[in-house]
Amino acid sequence: MGHKSLEAWVEDVARLTNPAAIEWCDGSDAESTRINELLVSTGDFIRLNPEKHPNSFLARSDPSDVARVEDRTFICSRVEQDAGPTNNWCAPQAMHETLRPLLAGAMRQKTMYVVPYLLGPAGSPLSKVGVELTDSPYVVANLRIMTRMGQVALQELGTSGSFSRGLHAVGTLDPQHRYISHFPDENLVISVNSNYGGNALLSKKCFALRLASVLARDEGWLAEHMLILCLTDPTGRKTYICAAFPSACGKTNLAMLIPPARYRDAGWKVETIGDDIAWLKFGADGRLYAINPEAGFFGVAPGTSARTNPNAIAACSANTIFTNVALQPDGTVWWEGIGGTPPEHLIDWRGQPWQPGSKTSAAHPNSRFTAPAHQAPCISPDWERPEGVPISAIIFGGRRAKVMPLVYQAFNWQHGTYVGATMSSEKTAAAAGTVGELRRDPMAMLPFCGYHMADYWRHWLEVGQRGGEKMPKVFHVNWFRKDAQGKFFWPGFGESIRVLKWIAERCRGAGAATETPIGWLPTVEALDAADLGLQQAAVDALLRVDRQEWQDEAAVRGDYLGSFGDKLPAELLQENQALISRLG
Repeated sequence: MGHKSLEAWVEDVARLTNPAAIEWCDGSDAESTRINELLVSTGDFIRLNPEKHPNSFLARSDPSDVARVEDRTFICSRVEQDAGPTNNWCAPQAMHETLRPLLAGAMRQKTMYVVPYLLGPAGSPLSKVGVELTDSPYVVANLRIMTRMGQVALQELGTSGSFSRGLHAVGTLDPQHRYISHFPDENLVISVNSNYGGNALLSKKCFALRLASVLARDEGWLAEHMLILCLTDPTGRKTYICAAFPSACGKTNLAMLIPPARYRDAGWKVETIGDDIAWLKFGADGRLYAINPEAGFFGVAPGTSARTNPNAIAACSANTIFTNVALQPDGTVWWEGIGGTPPEHLIDWRGQPWQPGSKTSAAHPNSRFTAPAHQAPCISPDWERPEGVPISAIIFGGRRAKVMPLVYQAFNWQHGTYVGATMSSEKTAAAAGTVGELRRDPMAMLPFCGYHMADYWRHWLEVGQRGGEKMPKVFHVNWFRKDAQGKFFWPGFGESIRVLKWIAERCRGAGAATETPIGWLPTVEALDAADLGLQQAAVDALLRVDRQEWQDEAAVRGDYLGSFGDKLPAELLQENQALISRLG
């Protein structure tokens, strides 16, 4: 006997969208090959050089459909206040009435694929089942990489298990009628008129963060926009760390960090468990354990190279879908920042000839690779542990040229929640707005929290009260402090192992530190940076807490927190006032 509510939902959607056929996906290799061949035959996939990119393909999206669209993303909670000031809200009934005519007959003459998928390892108490109904073979091909898809999910679901519902229709790709709508009270996402990954792969930001954050609130866990890594020291001792960063702050590079030779030779190692999303739940021992709910990487291609992230390059060497990158004459891919001299002749992401000196980029700035996580040389043997891994530290970080030191430790969980709630990052030249303008991005969840941000902070505080002394230590890092000439003080990349080493030591009650008004900072000796050849001025700047700068920062934070009104947890304003008092 099948799952009656799932079968009934599929029938309801079929009546509305009127597909020519319905296909239940099993996640098999044979099915994957057939879907890929279908996409090649329709011209939606270009088969890449089989020797240099085995079983890999290039896809191009419509030029109007190349990124997440925050202004077309909605949280349709029953009560408007539950969505909060950082989300777009629409009443559920009104949104359903808007979507119904767009979905009516939307799959006519197409196949509707029923895609069951599992977020998290099979058999894990932390995992969740989702089902996406889509008319896009491109989505099916990507979900095959990004999730544990097909029969494994149906086995977990059984005949009566709960599941998250996702309905996606490519539609006409009309940007004016593009909707990515979340219904938290129905555990449902409906996406129409987009085929871009972040808007169409409903397992990713839509379920794994926006809906999951609501489930986490209701069930007493955390769904976070965080990497998970394992740091192993020369004695074989492992420290598991989560970290949250806004875009352009080195998140993937940290998740896949390769230590410099001196550290590798001494026995230090960094392994990846996840590069984007973490689900954290309490274990039997009262500690927080994390899983990576995804099975693949949906990485930004530009800037990824053998120099900046060789592990990512290796991960997408085969069995990968590249979207909106450039194509070389020999059937290999290229993008800005991949390294070397730009080729003389390329086909750009729009399918047009491109040469060096062209006014447009060869690859779209948000071009992507979808690659299986197990192909990364740095993947941890623990990455699919059903019970998850015990988290000792949570790191927040942003891009700040001034004010923020290289690293500091929060005094406790409540202070750490305040640090995460007020984190910010400077806009780069690629972002809209003024270069250097600060954007507050609490816990790097601004676009992904499925409910009121102040309630989300309250949930963090309540989780901390439940975990007590067993909660992870909280830290803040800033790799991007600059001198007067705009040069970075910190070399970054693999050298950041030194910061991770101090963090791991602090989690074990060691690691020399100095107490400051903002938190605990490492001593110069504890930073273990003597062999980097940093000038004394650089060391001083990296570990500086300028009281006037921080007084100004605290004033801005106070205004920001105050903007959340009566829902703001009083503890966060108390933390801000305590900071002001310590600055004296």
